[in-house]
Amino acid sequence: MAKTLDAIKERKESSFDHIQEPKLKFMEKLSYGFGDFGNGLMFDLGMIFLLKFYTDVLGISAAYGGIIFLVAKIFDAFVDTGVGTFVDSRTKIGKFGKFRPFILYGTVPLAILTTISFLSPDFSDTGKVIWAFATYLIFNVAYSFVNIPYGSLSASMTFNADDRTQLSVFRNFGSQSALFVTGILLIPLVKHFDNPAIGFPVVVGALSATGVIFHLLCVRGVKERHVVVRQKVEGEHGVGKKAFINLVKNGPFAVLATYTLLTITAMFLKQSTQLYYFQYLLGKETLVGIVSLVNFAVLIPALFLTTKLSKVFGKKTTALIGLGGFVTFEVLNYLFSGDNVTLFLILNGCSAFFLVIPNTVTWAFIADVVEYGQWKSGVRTEGIIYSSYSFTRKVSQALAGFIPGVMLTMIGYKPNVAQAEGTLQGLKTLYFLLPAGLSLVALVLFLCLYRLTDKRHKQIVSELALRDELH
Repeated sequence: MAKTLDAIKERKESSFDHIQEPKLKFMEKLSYGFGDFGNGLMFDLGMIFLLKFYTDVLGISAAYGGIIFLVAKIFDAFVDTGVGTFVDSRTKIGKFGKFRPFILYGTVPLAILTTISFLSPDFSDTGKVIWAFATYLIFNVAYSFVNIPYGSLSASMTFNADDRTQLSVFRNFGSQSALFVTGILLIPLVKHFDNPAIGFPVVVGALSATGVIFHLLCVRGVKERHVVVRQKVEGEHGVGKKAFINLVKNGPFAVLATYTLLTITAMFLKQSTQLYYFQYLLGKETLVGIVSLVNFAVLIPALFLTTKLSKVFGKKTTALIGLGGFVTFEVLNYLFSGDNVTLFLILNGCSAFFLVIPNTVTWAFIADVVEYGQWKSGVRTEGIIYSSYSFTRKVSQALAGFIPGVMLTMIGYKPNVAQAEGTLQGLKTLYFLLPAGLSLVALVLFLCLYRLTDKRHKQIVSELALRDELH
């Protein structure tokens, strides 16, 4: 009997070792990164440029623009959880797998709705607000149906910690590349048109069409290896409710979600206010192209460092190092750059370098939390966990759109005129100090409360393998 048990244990441990072996080839990792490049060519346009479009082209107030972001993003956060529940509840999986069909069939509608969001019809003031709200709301719903399955995809591709870190690296490379492309192309191309009301939808449409191509490359190039399909049970009710109850008990998820709420709000605050800062404090609206170039230049070395730090210190310490560097250089930029463009670019480049690090490993954290939830509850729910995590990110994006809109009104911002001294100081605080403060709180929180280290995750995966719950 003892020999039989030892044999079973040895077989399962061998199976676990096999699971832990790095399997993913370069092209599959690159293909996964293509997916977030496609996402970014649509999502970044809405997150970074839409508020400026609303205030300066469509002609609605910054306060209304902020409210639109707040309401639409919070509504979309609930849509995310619905999409995640739907993804996990499917009992029939076709040849494209559990997650890829959503990317395949959702990309074209998403591209069309991205373009529509940048149309500026000749409506009344109230009509323009309603138009902006409706189009942005629908755009976000379409994005959820693509992004939630895409984010859930990595947990089904591999269990290996190094592979997951690499997937996060390639994902962030895709995301940052999209930021670079949109940042360096959109405003200069729009300025080639006599009327920005025509230039915006034309350029946005071209970028969105490119995003479709990269979504399709992602679908073709990745493979879902570890997919758990829920078996339908006669008379079964409340599966989604049980999954959310289990999620509430998932301690690492709660810490990660709070950490993300703070860090993503900080990141998007900078992105949504940068055009105002460049135009009115530095006097160079087109500086966004140079900043995008600098940010892209530091991306590769930052990703390389992320991989090295993660192998030596683990993902948690790596994230903390990145956050610490970001906070430091944001404060230095606030104190010393003033209207010196060169010094600003140097310090901002250093800040961007360190920000890449926590943004990269974040995606590996959420994949680890999937296994923790499975170990804790006995149920694997990638879609619900990722969509709930995305809920937090959407709330962050809502705040990052709402806060600038309200603060721009509070500090007396007026479009396309010279700003008062108090307004300029408010823009500087909004661009540097608020993101730095939020990130500092996140750093302390994560340092003290997040305990799902790489070592602990490996133990959990080992136990799941022994329980024969990994496939």
